[in-house]
Amino acid sequence: METALTRLVGVRHPVVQTGMGWVAGPRLVSAVANAGGLGILASATMTYDELKSAVEEVRARTDRPFGVNLRADAADAADRAELLISAGVRVASFALAPSRELIATLKDAGVVVIPSIGAVRHAEKVAGWGADAVMVQGGEGGGHTGQVATTVLLPSVVDAVDIPVIAAGGFFDGRGLAAALAYGAAGIGMGTRFLLTEESTVPRAVKDAYLASGLTDTVVTTRVDGMPHRVLRTDLVSALENAGSARGLLRAVRNAARFRSLTNLSWAAMAREGLAMRRNHKLTWSQLVMAANTPMLLREGLVNGSTEAGVLASGQVVGALRDLPTCEELITRVVREAGEIIGGLPR
Repeated sequence: METALTRLVGVRHPVVQTGMGWVAGPRLVSAVANAGGLGILASATMTYDELKSAVEEVRARTDRPFGVNLRADAADAADRAELLISAGVRVASFALAPSRELIATLKDAGVVVIPSIGAVRHAEKVAGWGADAVMVQGGEGGGHTGQVATTVLLPSVVDAVDIPVIAAGGFFDGRGLAAALAYGAAGIGMGTRFLLTEESTVPRAVKDAYLASGLTDTVVTTRVDGMPHRVLRTDLVSALENAGSARGLLRAVRNAARFRSLTNLSWAAMAREGLAMRRNHKLTWSQLVMAANTPMLLREGLVNGSTEAGVLASGQVVGALRDLPTCEELITRVVREAGEIIGGLPR
């Protein structure tokens, strides 16, 4: 299925696996790439050396295009961009808008730049700075999310920019791909659907918790890191919602120390990144400290398999998912269904 996205990045199908922290590792990314989609490696929870090793592992598993998600506000963002360039990575994606200079550096080296955005004005900004495409996530999506539904946000962004738009937030099957294409998108991005595949390294017990969830079993909370975050409704999330601010801040400080130890970041580097986050998102100081919760609480659930002590980011589509296909089976099914739907529409 050829679209502006497949032509831009060189994949066979307009299906993107999003860069989910602790989930989108070499095994999942390479499986998506080999199935004809665009797999995106999540690097925000990796050190520089871990990212280098992960890129090398993906390269060993596939010869097809893939991407890496970078934190634009990271202290070593420029170094990581140079790593992508030297390794010949096809796509750089961003959860936060990269600077005009970083976009130019990557584009000049032939790397396709695809920021993720949640508002029309953000799409217009990065398009004006030279981004090659944008991924737009509506409020149905998992993790950090906004208030506007994909069905409203997507056509608004398509109308506002003249670069390919990838639709994310609420997609899990061929009907979604057909609908996104009808809205004017060039493809779809899926996170929760790829988390629930055979190649995903998320522990089986955690996958079972996702599969047992219904359409109303996610909640958008600000008590994880101070920003709206869509996660599964668990006992821990309920406890965070009900905890006093002092208790939440103490937990966040402890997790900040754990995250620093895990990633080998210096306190100075974490402070620089924190100040950039505070500036870019207009966070209060208490929200900034709370943001330290995110990496460690997600790791506890998605890596260590603890549904009691971890936070499980999830899109609303979780309530519609009941199987664990391989990436090959999933992408083939999505594209086939979309083709059948499009071919069967009245003319």
